[in-house]
Amino acid sequence: MYKKIFRAIKSYNNIVIARHVGIDPDAMASQVALRDSIKLTFPDKNVYAIGNGTVKFNFMGHLDKGINYDEMNKILLIVLDTPDKKRVDMEDVTHYEYSVKIDHHPFIEKFCDIEVIDDQKSSASEMVYDLITETKLVMNEEICEVLYAGIVADTNRFLFNNSKSQTFRIVSEMIDNYDLDITKIYMNLYKRPMAEIRMFGYMASNMKVTENGLGYIKISDEVLNKFGVDSATSGNLINEFNSIDELLVWITATEDVKNGVIRVSIRSRGPVINKVAEKFGGGGHAAASGVKLPSFLEVDDLINNLDSLCSKYIESSDEDENN
Repeated sequence: MYKKIFRAIKSYNNIVIARHVGIDPDAMASQVALRDSIKLTFPDKNVYAIGNGTVKFNFMGHLDKGINYDEMNKILLIVLDTPDKKRVDMEDVTHYEYSVKIDHHPFIEKFCDIEVIDDQKSSASEMVYDLITETKLVMNEEICEVLYAGIVADTNRFLFNNSKSQTFRIVSEMIDNYDLDITKIYMNLYKRPMAEIRMFGYMASNMKVTENGLGYIKISDEVLNKFGVDSATSGNLINEFNSIDELLVWITATEDVKNGVIRVSIRSRGPVINKVAEKFGGGGHAAASGVKLPSFLEVDDLINNLDSLCSKYIESSDEDENN
């Protein structure tokens, strides 16, 4: 299937690469790396990585702005790291002549002509690595560093169960074949401004925990302004709660005044959360999902659903221990 994608890339002079709303390191890394690999392989092609970015990930490269689509025809669209059409970070995914989806989330819907879906892969970055190495696309040290950063981020430094043997094989190949500055990569991914550390302290101090092990915190725009951070910050910090013993599932619900939504990030250490997220119009993985809601009233409903999920998980675990 990757060879079929390569043939599509080879046959189009205009290529647009998109990914999901709410940019994260893996989405950014896979997008930028694929763009740069195609441009390195085919210097005469017009290749654009689009979507709303953040200066936080500028160490990976930059997204393309001010693209004049009226001057292009016969455009190939490649969508990365996105299981459903409504979560693609672009206005319209239907007016492109041909489209490709490469994704590691559980399948939700088909909306592209070619779709490669593998929810056993650690990340979209790992799949882009496979695409490059299994075809005639070109890799270099800079592209490899970006993909390594994407894999590290989506596995949370290989702490998540999505770190399979194939993931470590690929990382080993990367280190063998390229002079990666791993210390620099980790520093770029995990260094934090003092404002974020103080925000994390607030979150840890104010998170509520139910009897069933659901941790949750609601963060208003007023709180964000107090700490001088943006609405994406709390979602970026959610993995910092991974090692708290009392938590089975934990969420951050953050007011995003600019877009008129509440941004909710959800993580789990056992209960499968993505089906609950899908119920509320979001989605993701079994242990890491997200959703955007219109108000904190809907957040309360989500909290109740997740608390019930935790309760059922505890009951099921107790039954297994007694059998």
